[in-house]
Amino acid sequence: MATDALASYLNDHLAGSAAALDLLQRMRAANEGNEVGETVAGLHEAIKQDRAALETIMDTLDVDVSSLRQAGGHAMAKVSRVKLDEWATGDRDLSLLLETEALALGIEGKMAGWCALKQLSGNRLNDVDLDGLIGRARQQRATVEELRLTAARAAFA
Repeated sequence: MATDALASYLNDHLAGSAAALDLLQRMRAANEGNEVGETVAGLHEAIKQDRAALETIMDTLDVDVSSLRQAGGHAMAKVSRVKLDEWATGDRDLSLLLETEALALGIEGKMAGWCALKQLSGNRLNDVDLDGLIGRARQQRATVEELRLTAARAAFA
């Protein structure tokens, strides 16, 4: 059985992954048919796989999904829809810059989470490729950084 702290921690990361998937879905729809849309579609699939890995880890550690924490993540996603929308920023490139920065922060948090799980005592996650998940997060972060810098150039041109 997991500690309350570990259960809260993992549920927060699960909620964050839901918010990231929601953001990526909106970004993909807004950029359908262009290079950003294709890149975001790939990120969406990779982050879905990461979420599935997290769910497996939660099952392995006997952590229940917290409805309250998931509702909080859902609310966070709704707020970001307003804040990051072109209607609110007044500029599509600025919205893309802010979206990519939000994704970058989320990926950094996910990477930190995978690193933190490596510290579990008793090697309860021996069958989980945490190093592979960390490497994939690094790749995702590099991909988002390219998008972010392109969006910054466009927004500030």
